[in-house]
Amino acid sequence: MTEPSDEALMRAYVQQGDRSAFEALFRRYAGRLLGYFSRTAGPAHAQDMLQKTFLHVHRARHDFRDGAPVRPWIFAIAANVRREHWRRRGRKPETALDPDRHVPAVEPSTSSPTDRAVRRALEQLPEGQREVVVLHWYEGLTFSEVSRMVGASPSAVKVRAHRAYKQLRAILGGTDE
Repeated sequence: MTEPSDEALMRAYVQQGDRSAFEALFRRYAGRLLGYFSRTAGPAHAQDMLQKTFLHVHRARHDFRDGAPVRPWIFAIAANVRREHWRRRGRKPETALDPDRHVPAVEPSTSSPTDRAVRRALEQLPEGQREVVVLHWYEGLTFSEVSRMVGASPSAVKVRAHRAYKQLRAILGGTDE
């Protein structure tokens, strides 16, 4: 038996109040969102932001447009939770001095030296570029979806991504700089 789509689960949750549909969505997205928060805001805040994200999903469920894709909607809520976290703290996100401090949701036993090098390189990117790379590359969102999430035009997002990928190649020993 095939698993129901995200959209079918969201429809069941919104229209019938199906709690198991919400729990299924949580199970599908919790790991990915923890990774997103860990990579973009740090693991110390990731769990709290995950809970806030799903609280907002619950509260905004009736605003969800039936038939719209669920993944970009949930990640847009997550991006807003992350921004609100930094606003409340009264400062912008910091770049860690310890490159191993920000660890994505990857089991340590499966984390290769290459994975660790990429994580350290991501930490060196400006926040706006890092966010675009994480959403596009790690989370598989399209540039159009990312642009809606970060509040920039698709062209601006592509420019950020291009600059970020170029800088990552330079940091990781490529030939771009």
